[in-house]
Parts: sequence; structure tokens; C-alpha cells
Amino acid sequence: MDFRLTPRQVQLKADARALTDFIAGYEIQCEEDNGLPADAHAKVRDAVLDAGLQAVNMPAEWGGAGLTIAEQVTVQEELGRLTGALWDMVWRPANALRFCTPEQRERFLVPVINGERRDCYAVTEPGAGSDPQNLATTATKNDQGWVLNGEKWFVTVGDHADFMIVLAAAGPERAPTLFLVDKDTPGIEMTRVPRWMHTFVYEHPEFTFTDVQVGEDAVLGGIGEGYDITRSWFTEERLMIAARTIGAAERALELSRDWAVEREQFGAPISSYQLIQGMLADCAVDIAVNRAYTHQVAWEIDQASAEDRKTLHAKAAIAKLAASEASGRVIDRCLQIHGGRGYDRSYPWSGSTASCAWTVSGRAPPRSSG
Repeated sequence: MDFRLTPRQVQLKADARALTDFIAGYEIQCEEDNGLPADAHAKVRDAVLDAGLQAVNMPAEWGGAGLTIAEQVTVQEELGRLTGALWDMVWRPANALRFCTPEQRERFLVPVINGERRDCYAVTEPGAGSDPQNLATTATKNDQGWVLNGEKWFVTVGDHADFMIVLAAAGPERAPTLFLVDKDTPGIEMTRVPRWMHTFVYEHPEFTFTDVQVGEDAVLGGIGEGYDITRSWFTEERLMIAARTIGAAERALELSRDWAVEREQFGAPISSYQLIQGMLADCAVDIAVNRAYTHQVAWEIDQASAEDRKTLHAKAAIAKLAASEASGRVIDRCLQIHGGRGYDRSYPWSGSTASCAWTVSGRAPPRSSG
């Protein structure tokens, strides 16, 4: 097997880096204001569309970039260099939306691909986090469709999205089912916006659903298919998290290398001291090994048959765990190399270092536990 980047991947990497460099111009504003204003979101949206990197996980015939998993990893690795989770502004519609009917696709998915709408995934509950089978949100059938009642926590992008993918126990059989729900539907209330230790360009609000009426056409993928659809999303999302953590770590290493060469103490650059050299070398090893494994798993997913999904899910989870922990080690070393400046919020890595080291988990803490 040949893991060298294809010419297409080389171009995607360059395009993603250029887009990353543009979005990086908003890092300080996002850090200082805990988010960005509407005009910044609009400018980034236009830049994403100009780069052709909208909806990289969706087919080209629907308006997406139509990238393979290996190509998506190449893009996500570059975007992972961004602090404040600004990479999330380069939208990837939830994979669950692949299960839309043609009518649902035109109403929900195509506008997301075009940057006109935004989705959010409402799964976690007070008693259902890592174990979604404790699902308490219910969907009750009536002559108009379904009535949703319940509570959802940590809905990433819930403040910015205009529709939700809601997991609920449907009917007396409590069949786990996904529903497409416009956020302005009567009975939906944003009850709390938690204040996290990290900086994230979007929020992760809590919502209540009180007698929320939706039509029969709100069901996504069929009654009882909610868990399977959600699990299929986890496989790819975990691998993308691994890729982004590698990008974050690589940026930190580059900055620390340059700092070590320029910074002088005791009459010499600190890069001349063996301890600093060893820390930089350990960072390079952590990045190289995890990049190789992440790209290998991406290649395997692109080659896989349906029978391989369970094994590949496990491999994606391994990549996420290994890469995120390695990136945490890299960030810790880089902070030390910078000394006190490593904890100064005017530096790009420091604002998130106290909380998950540059948000290397790639998502808010609740979602990364899923």
C-alpha cells in the first residue's frame, strides 16, 4: 500500500491550509469575546465556499466536496491547527443526513451544504451520555405525526443551528429514532448555555422539548434506526478528531521549535540544551506515529465493505484516543518550552491549554465522550 499523498490530496492540503490561515485571523477575537459576530461568520462562510471545502463528507452530486475519508483526513489535519475550535466553521453536515428522503434532502441537507442552514445533533441527556440507551426523550404518535417531550444537553452548535437532529424513544416500543426538527418549532426552549473552561466558537446549550409537534415526515432513516445511524457517524467523526488533534499538535511544535531557536538563556538559544531537544524530538515522534496510524485507518475505511464496519469503528476509536492523548503530551511540552509565555492568552495555544490542551479532543467535552 502507498500512503504518499495523491496529487489531489496535495492540492486539498494546500487549499485547506490557505483557508486555515484566513480563519486564523479570527482567533484572537474569538478568544477574547468567547465567540464571533455574525459578520465574521458570514465572511468565513464565503471563504469556505470559495475554497470548495464545504460539506467535504457529502457527495458532489448534492453540492458537497465529495471527498474520500483519506481526503477528509488530509483537510481536517490542516483545520485542526485552529484554536477556539474555529475548524468547526468549515461545516460538515451530520452523516445522519445522508439518510434523508429526497424531500428531506432538499429541505434540510442541501441548504446545509450550501451554507444556508446549520444542523446540530441532540443526543445527550441528563441520564444518557456515553450510554444513550438510557434515553428519556419520548416521541408519541398522534394523528398529526409525532409529539416530542424531553430534555437534551450539550447540543454542540445548538446556538447557531436552525434545525436539530433529535434522538427519541418512539412509541410504546421505545424504538430509538431520529427526528428532523426546526429549532423554532413551538415547545422547544433553550434553557441553559453552560460556561465551559475552553473557548469554542459555538455554544453547547441545553434544550427542553414540551409537546413539540412534528409531522410524520420528520422521521430520519426510519423508526428504530436511530442508534445504528448515530453509531455510523461516530466512526468517521472519531477519525476526524484524531486528524484535527494531529494538526493542533503540529502547529504547537512548529511554534515551539521557532521559539527555542530564537529564545536565548544563559548565553545560548534554548534549542542548544539537550532537555529542550529531547522534548521537541518526543513531540515529533508523537505526531509522526499518530499521523501514520490515522491515515492508515482512513485508507482502510475507504477500502472497506459493510462487514468491516465494527472493526473499523474500533480502529477509529483507537486513533482518536491515541492521537488526542499524544497531542495533549505535545501541548504540555510546548507550554513548558515557552515558559511563562506558554500560559499567556495572547499566544495562540494558551487560551485553551488549561482546558483540554488546545481542545485537542476536537469537540466539546460532552460530545467527545460519546
